[in-house]
Amino acid sequence: MNKCNISAALALGLFAAAPALAQGPVFGVKGGLNYAMIAVDEADENKARIGLHGGLFGRTDPESAFGLQAEVLYSAKGAHATYNALGGLIDQEVDFNVNYLEVPVLASLRVADVLDIQLGPYAAFLLSAKTSTSGDLGNGSDDLDKDNFQSTDFGLAVGAALNAGTNLQVGARYTHGFAKLADSDAADMVLGDATNRCIQIYLGIGVGGN
Repeated sequence: MNKCNISAALALGLFAAAPALAQGPVFGVKGGLNYAMIAVDEADENKARIGLHGGLFGRTDPESAFGLQAEVLYSAKGAHATYNALGGLIDQEVDFNVNYLEVPVLASLRVADVLDIQLGPYAAFLLSAKTSTSGDLGNGSDDLDKDNFQSTDFGLAVGAALNAGTNLQVGARYTHGFAKLADSDAADMVLGDATNRCIQIYLGIGVGGN
């Protein structure tokens, strides 16, 4: 079983077992901003793409010193890049947009009354890919053939969460992808060995529990 399937299986297991494990809210909704980047070797400047993420989370007992938190999220990633060619005579702005179904499974360590430190793997499954361009070569947008990109991503997530009681969580997280984005010769020419990087800021609200 590969890393992506392991993370997905752990997440489903936690959601199934949560009612028996938790004394506080078990399920919740969460969402926030993505500050996403990829390493584009041929780009002179790689800037972040601002996107959104949102979905469901499940937690074991929020009052425990150690627990688990699993999530199923829509997550918009990618990057903004600037290309220069012919000695600066041609400038082009390119947005790479790659959108995923993301499944983090995180260990959560309570280090203060309201602060959790979280660390664990994530798996992500590519939903769509698109590019938009503007500059000397013209403007436009295109849906990209997903076969040019890896259908799955995986990596590590680390972050901190502030808990206001058991029903509200505010946090920040960094995710570091290990899977190469390109999965074709054409994509490899543009992306090289680029992988996903993302900073997330989010709000989570508990909606159920014992």
